[in-house]
Amino acid sequence: MKRKPANFIQCFGMTLFLLVASFPAFDSNALSQDSDSSKKLTLVCSTTQIADFARNIVGDRWEVICVLAPGEDPHTYEVGNDDALSVARADLCIENGWNLEGHSWMKRLAANANKPLVTCVEGVKPLKLDADGETVNDPHAWFDTNNASIYVLNIRNAVSKLDPSHAAEYDARSKLYLIQIRALDQWIARQVNAIPKARRILVTHHDAFGYFSKAYGFQAISPVGWTTGELSGVAIDQKQKIVEQIRELGVRSIFVETTINRELLDDIARETGITVGGELYSDAMGGQGTAGETYIGMMRENVLTIVEHLK
Repeated sequence: MKRKPANFIQCFGMTLFLLVASFPAFDSNALSQDSDSSKKLTLVCSTTQIADFARNIVGDRWEVICVLAPGEDPHTYEVGNDDALSVARADLCIENGWNLEGHSWMKRLAANANKPLVTCVEGVKPLKLDADGETVNDPHAWFDTNNASIYVLNIRNAVSKLDPSHAAEYDARSKLYLIQIRALDQWIARQVNAIPKARRILVTHHDAFGYFSKAYGFQAISPVGWTTGELSGVAIDQKQKIVEQIRELGVRSIFVETTINRELLDDIARETGITVGGELYSDAMGGQGTAGETYIGMMRENVLTIVEHLK
């Protein structure tokens, strides 16, 4: 085998050295920074509606965890160890507020883990409700799409503050989602126009639809107060008062809520001789794969159900 000349080997070695020297030096700190920037932040939300708002804003940039499962009631929910563990690894927690989360369970979880907490109803003008002689803020504010937009902006501001390098991305998603919410509002207004004003009487389990009723011209009636924790304490005379009111107003249908036992409303329907018009999503959205698995979906399906049975 013919050997390479020594001067060729020296020349090749020098060339290789120059090529290697021309590449940037390996920076382990830069690699670590890139890895950190790609790491997902964690957002823990109390309710299904809030989790849906958050996902529309953060996309795949954050991991979004929801404490409540579809169909669970925030008023009576009892937190467990898994909830505490989720909050312990959160970068941010988000609640509805105004004690929708019974006994402020989300606030307590965040405080115990020393995690920042955003309350979505900040900036919302509350409706007032009576709770055993005490005036409280109605927490079901998302049923007015204008308030839902406030929720979205509060979440956008919070995630942008924690992750400012992606603030423009969060803002862009929020703007698109707000357009969709405004379109939903206009669609709802057109749909409910099919119901004569005299028939716009919405009878449900508890006072969850006050904001919806005010926004779209309904009268809301409920046999219990603002929290489902009061369901077990409904007095016979209170129930009879609702029965008489339904008869007097000529209500065509009453509606049950997906998160609550329907026995009470079924009894009232039998006594008044009217139909149960179907189920409405109230304090929680539908499960995965259902028509009500998103905020826009649950609002759409509620409206279609209400219009079908009251027009």
